Amino acid sequence: MKPQRVALVGLGNMGRPMAVNLAKAGHDVMGFDLSDAARRQAADAGIAVAASLREAGQGAETLITMLPAGSHVLSVWQDAFTHLSPGALMVDCSTIDVASARAAHELAAMHGNPSLDAPVSGGTKGAAAATLTFMVGGRVEAFERARPVLDALGARAVHCGEAGAGQVAKMCNNMILGVSMIAVAEAFVLAEQHGLSAQALFDVAATSSGQCWSLTSYCPVPGPVPASPANHAYRPGFATALMLKDLRLAKEAARTAGAATPLGAHAEAIYAAFDAEGGGGDDFSAVIRHLRRQMT
Repeated sequence: MKPQRVALVGLGNMGRPMAVNLAKAGHDVMGFDLSDAARRQAADAGIAVAASLREAGQGAETLITMLPAGSHVLSVWQDAFTHLSPGALMVDCSTIDVASARAAHELAAMHGNPSLDAPVSGGTKGAAAATLTFMVGGRVEAFERARPVLDALGARAVHCGEAGAGQVAKMCNNMILGVSMIAVAEAFVLAEQHGLSAQALFDVAATSSGQCWSLTSYCPVPGPVPASPANHAYRPGFATALMLKDLRLAKEAARTAGAATPLGAHAEAIYAAFDAEGGGGDDFSAVIRHLRRQMT
């Protein structure tokens, strides 16, 4: 594998470990973030940190962005074109709205740059362990070119289709996840009220038709799955605020497409209520606390 010069913009809880793993794989990585604290933390982790986007992008063959919203991605991409190597690959790993993702592809094409929307699944643990799953939209040629970088960051990359397809896949996946976690949490609350132990319900449902990832890998009650956030004070692998963001993106995508997603919309309302109670910084599986409070 020929090492690449990679600029990574967005050194938060996901971008920082991603930059570390790229460097471990032998790539020449330069990171940048508007936040002083994020830059300091990245430098402490051994990442070369630039003082500006211009410095980060200078001569880079690949730009990776991991940012909060579509407006941020479009702004960074627009500013970066003059600093990157000609024809540099643009890869956005943020979770953003489909319209912004497609606009970013159009912007890259105008400047002659191949591009991908490549949101991830796996959370902060996956970012640290380089076991992320990438859901990728864009041209096949760009996807193949990105493989050395994606392989350094994750365990799997799935080409989902043309521009924006990665974002569509991400929001659909997370809508399933958000809805299923509420269903699992409701079942445990119902079991508690009837005196059925959490372990008994888990032992039955984990090997029956109720089996799902939200139950067997991320069980929302302490005990059955030692690695789940429920056993660690609901410290987030994936925070409620992020789940709420993804469900709102799915809701908007459903509205623009005329798709019926009643359970997705109801899940969005439930996580919004939990967030309003102060649960935004907790893992999304802590929504069980909100459901307990709804008991009459």
